[in-house]
Amino acid sequence: MKSVYLTASFFWILAAVTFVFFVSFWFAFLFEFAQFLLIAFLLITFFDLFVLYQKDTVLLAKRTVPERLSNGDENQINIHLKSLYRFKIDCEVIDELPVQFQKRDFLYRLKIEALGKNEFSYFVKPVDRGEYIFGNLNVFAIGYFKLIKRKYTFGHARQVACYPSFVQLRKYEFLAVSKLPQSYGLKKIRRIGHTLEFEQIKDYVVGDDFRTINWKATAKTSRYMVNQYQDETSQPIYSIIDVGRVMKMPFEGLKLLDYAINASLAFSKVAILKKDKAGLMTFSKTVDNSLPASSRAAHMQAIMERLYNIDTQFSDSDFGALHAALKYQLNQRSLLILYTNFEHLSALNRQLPYLAAIARRHLLVVVIFKNTELTSLTEKPSENLWDVYEKTIAEKFESDKKLMVSTLQKHNIQTILTAPKNLTVNAINKYLEIKAKGLF
Repeated sequence: MKSVYLTASFFWILAAVTFVFFVSFWFAFLFEFAQFLLIAFLLITFFDLFVLYQKDTVLLAKRTVPERLSNGDENQINIHLKSLYRFKIDCEVIDELPVQFQKRDFLYRLKIEALGKNEFSYFVKPVDRGEYIFGNLNVFAIGYFKLIKRKYTFGHARQVACYPSFVQLRKYEFLAVSKLPQSYGLKKIRRIGHTLEFEQIKDYVVGDDFRTINWKATAKTSRYMVNQYQDETSQPIYSIIDVGRVMKMPFEGLKLLDYAINASLAFSKVAILKKDKAGLMTFSKTVDNSLPASSRAAHMQAIMERLYNIDTQFSDSDFGALHAALKYQLNQRSLLILYTNFEHLSALNRQLPYLAAIARRHLLVVVIFKNTELTSLTEKPSENLWDVYEKTIAEKFESDKKLMVSTLQKHNIQTILTAPKNLTVNAINKYLEIKAKGLF
């Protein structure tokens, strides 16, 4: 009996029959009509019970969940239903979603033909990495006259791991294999100079740089020959992620740390496809999760596993400890992409000596995030004096960000000033630009 549920129609009809009984107190001729309605109502109710419970199991359902969820992306969940009823039924599906989604009103209605099948899909967007537990799948089959519902519970409880965004990883893979000489990433950049790794000597064609003409080969073959160069490979590239309290700031549901993790994962994939070696470091008070640079295909899985359970800490990060660890662990000049954030110029000035010291040994790129909430505030028209105050302060913070970029560049430190949602493509663009310029 625990699987029997009464619909809203049941109570409305019962209320109507009760009202007829109530009115028959003054109009006696309605009493027999009310009795007839009550008997008909009970017969129809028992008929609904009979057709719903004619067999033990007359409805089947299955949930299909990906092997792992991609953090910050839309993940598709599929529900498949099969009816063994010999009449068309209405169904209500309630899926027990993981507690992280905080969605307590999930309800999907659909119809299934007699002895037929039906399916539907919905999407979930996780914003935290970790374990997600899907509970049971509950399906309510509604009777022929829509008075009774029978509940089916399918024990499809399942634990699914949510990893850093591998959807972005696949999305930006094409950037590594693009052969277009003037288009990198998703925006145009100007190619400057040449890389130094010789590839081959080939015939001159219109458009080749005449400065690469090989005069000795030209003299031997009596036709113009040019040297062709390729990007230098096997260069160590490290993604260094600050896991201090400054990375707790959320934008559009994701923390800055999650944006940094998703970007570093896609960036590392592109670097490996470009035949470079990708490594990883995270730091706060100390340097943790240090993963040496490698170009092995299986190295991406190792990076993903290291990034899987990383979380922010409440302490300020120690850039002095980072400098000491880099000096001890990295003997070769490397490209370092440092994902951190400074909201005040004074905070940058405290860490600037360490950043400058790192930049003297390595090519350092510091990622600074734009505060998009402040940007929207500066674009908002002022309607009163308080709005003027808010807009002035927001513009002051935006000006400080630009001053930070200028300060870092004076110390020979590359910078990326970006909105959080554009971090991945901007980081990859910066890497490809540095490769094109042959800066390391």
